[in-house]
Amino acid sequence: MNLVFLGAPGAGKGTQATRVCEKYRIPHISTGDILRANIQAGTPLGVQAKSLIDRGMLVPDEVVVGLMRDRLAQADCAHGYLLDGFPRTLEQAHALAQFARIDLAIDIAVDPEMVVDRIAGRRMCRCGESYHISMHPSPICDKCGQQLYQRDDDKPETVKARLEVYREQTEPLIGFYREAGVLRTVNGAQEMDRVFADIVGVLDGQH
Repeated sequence: MNLVFLGAPGAGKGTQATRVCEKYRIPHISTGDILRANIQAGTPLGVQAKSLIDRGMLVPDEVVVGLMRDRLAQADCAHGYLLDGFPRTLEQAHALAQFARIDLAIDIAVDPEMVVDRIAGRRMCRCGESYHISMHPSPICDKCGQQLYQRDDDKPETVKARLEVYREQTEPLIGFYREAGVLRTVNGAQEMDRVFADIVGVLDGQH
């Protein structure tokens, strides 16, 4: 079962991907994790990626696609995998289709206003705990008593900019996978366990 997860920032992809991979015992493959692993290992593609990142440049599609091709050829992917954060663009999706078969692309759909509320309401503590102001209005961490803070990435104006990039670059993938006949949409506005149950329902329907 080869899966792609789609969804805007804050849709809950990472949380659901972790649970799905645990349940179905398939590797959770994230572009960022692969880049870091290759850089750390000093592979040729990792060295190339590091030189670009160190100069403040984006890693081009051909490097990311090369890293993905290598990763999907590894033994733990033989019985399936879940791609999170790849493909990000139509160009990457077309390249992926040349060397991998995607069984299902699951779009975790959430209204943009809800995404802004979800992310902008997050508060972090330096001890590693995180909260949401809707559930934890206090500005103090329950665990260690330190003052909570809001990450720059979580500020409303930054979230809106990230959503705009998603709309321009990644949303076209929904049409791409719909045309391929493998798109399934799940309502990401529900409570987390309900979203997970709906995803499991989709996946079990494929067996």
